[in-house]
Amino acid sequence: MSIGKNAAGFGTRAIHAGQRPDPTTGAIMTPVYMTSTYVQEEPAKTKGYDYSRTCNPTRTALEENLASLEGGRFGLSFSSGMGAINCLMNLLEAGDHVVACNDLYGGTYRLFKTLYEKFGVDFSLIDTSDLDKVQEAIRPDTKLVYLETPTNPLLRLSDIAAVAELCKERQGLVLAVDNTFATPYLQNPLELGADIVIHSVTKYLGGHSDVVGGALILDDEEMHDQLRHFQNTVGSTPGPMDCFLVLRGTKTLHVRMERHCQNAEKIAAWLSEHPKVAKVHYPGLPSHPQFELCQKQMKHAGGMVSLELEGGLAAGKDFVTRTMLFSLAESLGGVESLVDHPASMTHASIPREEREAAGLMDGLVRLSVGIEDLDDLIKDLEQALEDE
Repeated sequence: MSIGKNAAGFGTRAIHAGQRPDPTTGAIMTPVYMTSTYVQEEPAKTKGYDYSRTCNPTRTALEENLASLEGGRFGLSFSSGMGAINCLMNLLEAGDHVVACNDLYGGTYRLFKTLYEKFGVDFSLIDTSDLDKVQEAIRPDTKLVYLETPTNPLLRLSDIAAVAELCKERQGLVLAVDNTFATPYLQNPLELGADIVIHSVTKYLGGHSDVVGGALILDDEEMHDQLRHFQNTVGSTPGPMDCFLVLRGTKTLHVRMERHCQNAEKIAAWLSEHPKVAKVHYPGLPSHPQFELCQKQMKHAGGMVSLELEGGLAAGKDFVTRTMLFSLAESLGGVESLVDHPASMTHASIPREEREAAGLMDGLVRLSVGIEDLDDLIKDLEQALEDE
């Protein structure tokens, strides 16, 4: 079913967009088309599919679903979030310049600095929550501004609409926004002026810690055709079962995100009053430097909370081994709560001096707040802090 952004509400699109009952059996769930190739009626005359690296009906359903949720015309799916980001970077050439946030995900940093710098792409990593710094960083050779908002793991926000205005002053300057933390339920970067939206669908979109994938969503047809060419040529495409699992996840995205946000808001407020907690990073707290922007740009503040403990590194590392419901693991966005120590786990690829310059201290702890009962989550954090 083709459901545009304004044709139905978010929950309806989450359940129905891109999906239609199977014409042969009437199955309401999109089938998992486990095939590598498709029979052709005559040479080059197909029913729209020829080889599953190029396209697959289950993947088509997912791409249409994600495009609808983000309010975009085109969706592209990948075997991982990093596959999606790599495809985006294929738009660049040697000599191009990129402006990006300085507390971005460690895997993205690794891709930028160890691969694309080698190919002659230059990067300026700055605090993109400061619009003046973004403006100062843009050069004549800048081809891409890359935002995470909220950032991973410091949960800083960038004003997407304001950065989009800066980019529109320069022909050919693309604004890409990683919307993984917010999800399309909380924030719509295309509506705010971004050119491309990026997702690790592994996280909230899949939502059950059982699939890895990525996505790009955009409106521009020419850019879509370029990216579709790269997607097919490089081959970082998801299998049909992966696509099926993400489609299963997006059907409940809206109800899960409400609970993630409710729990995270209460936990962030509780942590901010705890004597052993030195600082809480959460854009839904009035103490957050971009609290007003969060109220304007996002529906809710999200399900991620970061904190720094009195006692620094030792206290932080001890704390993450004492939680029980908050499982010590990388990734985020699943129904179960996770705790992560970024400096030694998700962001270990970033040199310590660069992490600290960005404000990512060794003692920082990141919580992915799940949808368990709130009282049980707070009890778990309380016992871990008491033991610490």
